[in-house]
Amino acid sequence: MRGSLQAYRKVDIESQVAAASPHRLVQMLFNGALERLARTRYAMEQNDMALKGEQLNKAQGIISGLRGSLDMEQGGEISQNLDALYDYMTRQLAAANMANDVNIIDEISGLLREVKAGWDAIPADMHHK
Repeated sequence: MRGSLQAYRKVDIESQVAAASPHRLVQMLFNGALERLARTRYAMEQNDMALKGEQLNKAQGIISGLRGSLDMEQGGEISQNLDALYDYMTRQLAAANMANDVNIIDEISGLLREVKAGWDAIPADMHHK
């Protein structure tokens, strides 16, 4: 049963990605990173080091993907600031991993939620530009 549910989720996500606008794809990345950070926090609290490492690596990968998607030429100062912020997040997550510190996870989750809120506030008529 669990395998069937996971397969269904995978197909659902793949179909969402295939139909998504670039704007929606970035929203999905933010959601994925926040979900992985919540799971990382839970794993830290449960002292589940395997789950912590798995989820933290996935969160860092998503943040690296967000960073890699920045258009430094057209994005100007905003892209430069986001690049620095994503770099900070990645370094802080490495520190959180070493120290097993949920407070750092909470800080990074808060920062991601702020950036996501700004992204979510972009008017719909600007989503394809």
